[in-house]
Amino acid sequence: MSREAAWTRPDGARGPGELPLPRTARRPNVAVNAVLFVLTFFTMALYGALMQGAEVFSEPGQIVVGFSYAITLMSILLAHEFGHYSMARLHRVEATLPYFVPAPPPMIFGTFGAFIRMRGVPESRRALFDIGAAGPWGGFMVAVPALVLGLQESTVIPVPEHELVGRFYDESMLVQGLQTWILGYDPAIEHVSWHPVALAAWVGLLVTALNLMPIGQLDGGHVVYAALGEEWHRWISRGMVVGLTILGLGGWPGWLFWAALMILIGLQHPRPDDSRSPLDRPRMILAFLTLVIFVLVFMDEPIIQRLEPIMIPAGKLIAV
Repeated sequence: MSREAAWTRPDGARGPGELPLPRTARRPNVAVNAVLFVLTFFTMALYGALMQGAEVFSEPGQIVVGFSYAITLMSILLAHEFGHYSMARLHRVEATLPYFVPAPPPMIFGTFGAFIRMRGVPESRRALFDIGAAGPWGGFMVAVPALVLGLQESTVIPVPEHELVGRFYDESMLVQGLQTWILGYDPAIEHVSWHPVALAAWVGLLVTALNLMPIGQLDGGHVVYAALGEEWHRWISRGMVVGLTILGLGGWPGWLFWAALMILIGLQHPRPDDSRSPLDRPRMILAFLTLVIFVLVFMDEPIIQRLEPIMIPAGKLIAV
């Protein structure tokens, strides 16, 4: 999935107390970014087409069926990464253009997300907050309208009595609320066949939730460090890892992978040059709203496969 923007020191270390890299201009190698962008769009479109029953391998032209999914998800990831990039440039932190990571089917969703690299650490907690929060906010502001549009094109299908329905994708509080409001369906007797745009928006919101986890150098970790300081960040990061471990043991095993990955990457956070100056009131309000977004989009078991799915017409995406 989409990774947070990581900051590095001149010698590659990330510990506090070292001087950041001088802000010297570098010529970007945009060819690599462009190739990865095209490959990722292709794998997204392939995944979107296969999910709709398209015979892509026998009729390659049917890959266009997946374009609505690919365009939507790519737009969300672009908004996320350019949120980081624009704020980094504003605060004079050297940053690369986004690198997209393709994931060919059967890899789920058709991408492992995107990331940018930053050389040097923001000078203050305010700059750290702006750069860290801009990504999730950018992606969220594209994903929500896309979800609304996708749900408006989705189909509510009655479930015959005593029929078992497979659940593939869990629903956050935001998705549940919008789905009920827009479609007015009764989950006890109906299920929703998602339009590809709605599925892409769901994936984009999952990306937002993963990045907003308050751990280490994830975007949520940047926000916590900027808002509450180094000590609170340390304890909240440790507590979140414990929480993910509990969720992984009691529900979705993927959380065990995330907990292990966070420990491997490290729970520490580089210290800005000015680590004492607190956030101003507007940024503290935005930090609180960022936490609200995390609560609204977080899912304790994103991928679910508990029952046999019912048969639906070709070209329809099923989700409960």
